[in-house]
Amino acid sequence: MAPIAKKSAKGKGPKVTRKFVINASQPASDKIFDVSAFEKFLNEKIKVEGRVGNLGETIKISQVGDGKIEIIAHNELSGRYLKYLTKKFLKKMQLRDWLRVVSTSKGVYELKFFNVVNDAEEEDEE
Repeated sequence: MAPIAKKSAKGKGPKVTRKFVINASQPASDKIFDVSAFEKFLNEKIKVEGRVGNLGETIKISQVGDGKIEIIAHNELSGRYLKYLTKKFLKKMQLRDWLRVVSTSKGVYELKFFNVVNDAEEEDEE
């Protein structure tokens, strides 16, 4: 029996549009996080079809309000990938020790400070 060739469904089917929000308003208000530099970093680093800088019309990145970045993707883009890129930016700016990326709801990520107040109190008791 001859092998059956599978038809690829590439380019067919409904378009997927996903919206992500990265909220960095808390560190941005304390002037330790540069939102415009982060937006530029995302524009340079997001890969589309295995290539960096290939955003085109498929992914739109914009700054919304103070400290919020909105990413609208018309293709498959995972939230884990955005979280990974956010952590990479924090490491580059040497902010990874003070900030963490937390998913507050589906498609929304927030940059929060680590709670270091409790650690200081424990050291005082010793």
